[in-house]
Amino acid sequence: MPTDEPGLPPASEQPGTAGRDTARHRFGRSAGAATTPPPAAFPLPPRPGSGRHGQPDRMGQLDDADEAAAEAPTPPTGWTPVDTRTVRTSASRTAAARGPRTAGRSPGQGDRDEEQADRVVRSGPQAAVATSTASAREPAHGHGHGHSPAPPAGGRVRLLIATLLVPCALATLAGVVLLWPAGGPPTTAQPVTQQPVHAEVVSASASDCSAGSGDGSCVALVVRMADGPMPGRDLVQVVPVEPGSPTFAVGDRVVLGWSGANPNDPGSYQVVDFQRGAPLGWLAAIFAGAVLLLGRWRGLAALAALALSFAVLLLFVLPAILAGHDPLAVAVVGSCLIMFVVLYLTHGLSARTSTAVLGTLLSLALIGGLGAAFSVAARLTGLDDQTSNLIATLGTGVDARGLLLAGVLIGALGVLDDVTVTQTSAVWELRRANPELGARALFGAAMRIGRDHVASAVNTLVLAYAGASLPLLLLFTLSGRALGDVVTTQDVATEVVRTLVGSIGLVASVPITTALAAMVASRESGSTV
Repeated sequence: MPTDEPGLPPASEQPGTAGRDTARHRFGRSAGAATTPPPAAFPLPPRPGSGRHGQPDRMGQLDDADEAAAEAPTPPTGWTPVDTRTVRTSASRTAAARGPRTAGRSPGQGDRDEEQADRVVRSGPQAAVATSTASAREPAHGHGHGHSPAPPAGGRVRLLIATLLVPCALATLAGVVLLWPAGGPPTTAQPVTQQPVHAEVVSASASDCSAGSGDGSCVALVVRMADGPMPGRDLVQVVPVEPGSPTFAVGDRVVLGWSGANPNDPGSYQVVDFQRGAPLGWLAAIFAGAVLLLGRWRGLAALAALALSFAVLLLFVLPAILAGHDPLAVAVVGSCLIMFVVLYLTHGLSARTSTAVLGTLLSLALIGGLGAAFSVAARLTGLDDQTSNLIATLGTGVDARGLLLAGVLIGALGVLDDVTVTQTSAVWELRRANPELGARALFGAAMRIGRDHVASAVNTLVLAYAGASLPLLLLFTLSGRALGDVVTTQDVATEVVRTLVGSIGLVASVPITTALAAMVASRESGSTV
């Protein structure tokens, strides 16, 4: 073992000596190995951290690092210790790499970066690992010229949407004011000839259609009136029994038509229909309960929107057409009004809803243009039996083709709302699930959903029109005419144009709405979209 030299501190107290022994032990030398004592000709102790010939003592630096590591607390489970020299070198390289990008930073920014790197080094390995992990999670961003961050792109997109939708909303309100039915039906309209009277069947028996004929091909109904000019009175109504006549039984609630003549004369009354208020009321209650059970507050908003849709139809669309206004213009204004009210009331005022509204508007414009073009090309007059009866009742001319196009627009509006809202919701949910998706990726993913939706929606639209025209289709089936002749008739061709135009608009609404939604959603700022 070496001995201490005169005039020198003990070997264990010399700077770097204990560290060198420890380092030798760590590098494989045993503690008991003989060591060469320092020569007596050089009594001066070495400077801390300095080796021979004035070169830096690397072993001394390792000794300092070992002592710092020994004094540092044990890192938690799952943390990887990082050498402080590596952290300092990495921080220096990062600062050097940022140099070209930070040329425009304010004075003192580089000093703050160096101070932050020093704090990381002085804080130990745990802080270094935590800082490096947090930096990896932060998105890369550049710095401006010392100004505040630019406003989010979502605000500019919202401004663009508002710029497109606000004029449409103002035009809709102006159309409502201009087309409001202030004058009522035309004066040439025929007055209502019959007043409804509610009654109940108390007796039903076979009877002759005329007294003494003996044919027995009629049924005599004894009905008791519940209201009208003589409530509580019983009267006899003879109803013919024919293949197209309904059957009556005791207890049936019927509606009588009173002509306004002598109320004591049974000839002043006529059985015209059944009372259906109670079953329809129960059905509406079941429907409302199902909507509320599933949708809750959103379902309540949907029911309120449905009530407002009926209000627009009953208070504006129908009276405006009866007042003599152009049916197509009334349908366009009414459809836009229903769309704004229903979508914003049901889904709230947001960029998502505004995107659906904009997609619905563009699709409606496409449907209107195609309907007008092909109704002219196919020379559709719109003069079916119901329209002819309406013209006869009004006693004035009605644009039958415009009435046809109005029906196409209003009929397609409900399906368009479904498709556009579904597509915008799909885009926003995809964006919420993966905020890194761009507009192109959002469009591609949402279009895969839209293709399935369109396939079912088009089939639904075609079957709905076919079901509504089923008696007409049966009639033409029995006619024995060729399929081409049947399709090109006025009544069937009208339904064909109505179906195909609505389906084309429905198909086009998917890419239109999806593209708008992808553009808006990809530029939304914040975590909530």
